[in-house]
Amino acid sequence: VANKGLKDLKKQVEGAAQDAVTAVGAAAQQVVDQATEAGQKAMDQVAKSTQETIHKSANQASESFSGFGKKLGLLK
Repeated sequence: VANKGLKDLKKQVEGAAQDAVTAVGAAAQQVVDQATEAGQKAMDQVAKSTQETIHKSANQASESFSGFGKKLGLLK
């Protein structure tokens, strides 16, 4: 009878340990998912900022060229 009680206790402890491992694994995956999402948002922001900078630079270059062309009488 005592042996059965020990077996039951062992099963309960093993079950609790497995539940704890599963919970830790799920929590770790959630941290990884959040870090990945944050990284993607950061990369999206860098891409957007870079695109805006390129667009502004192109506009400035176009305006400079236009002003230079007007000074030389090449553009109206």
